[in-house]
Amino acid sequence: MAGFIATLRHMTAAQKSSNGVSAYTLFVNRPAGRVLAALAYRAGATPNQLTVLGALFTFPALAAVALVRPGPGLSVCVCAALAMGFALDAADGQLARAQRSGSPSGEWLDHVLDCFKLVTVHLVVLVSFYRFFSLPSPAWLLAPMLFEMAAVVIFFAGILTEQLKRRTADRAPAGPTPALRCVLLLPVDYGVTCVSFLFLGSQHVFLSVYGTLLLAHLLFMAAFLVKWYRELR
Repeated sequence: MAGFIATLRHMTAAQKSSNGVSAYTLFVNRPAGRVLAALAYRAGATPNQLTVLGALFTFPALAAVALVRPGPGLSVCVCAALAMGFALDAADGQLARAQRSGSPSGEWLDHVLDCFKLVTVHLVVLVSFYRFFSLPSPAWLLAPMLFEMAAVVIFFAGILTEQLKRRTADRAPAGPTPALRCVLLLPVDYGVTCVSFLFLGSQHVFLSVYGTLLLAHLLFMAAFLVKWYRELR
């Protein structure tokens, strides 16, 4: 037990900056990933193994959304599996930093699977809407398409902005995200999207939650793009 606690402290010292992250990532996903990374460190696992394990939680759960009629049991299982996959996504980076084993290929694998995940999560919602939902209007079929567009653009533009900023040698180090911004960023955190599947068994509630998150993503996408472009200028 003492060895695990020492490993956990080592993981804590290897954390990334908290700049630009939401309250879910800061207070739920990263701490959960830290525990998983410490367990993996003690077991001698590699970051890539954690990345693949996260995919094994995420993609079967997403397949179930498209193939199985929504119900309370499915909703809980999908939410839990997606949240575990997201925690493992945080764990692989923490493990790589603790082991000093980060590599371009590992980062590539992580980002490629993240991209697959962001695309697939809304594609399976679209299929579920078409197969199982009594939609108030066929226009609701556009919602997953718009949500996917916004999520992927935010993901790609955020990574590209970060890479381009690294070329500026005199860039000031990023500080922690203010508490209010941590809360405001919650609607565009992938973890909150995972939690939204807890309501999949109740069509009216899920449509309300999903529609609210969609609107938030569209608004934040516009705000982020303007902000990042101005920063790079």
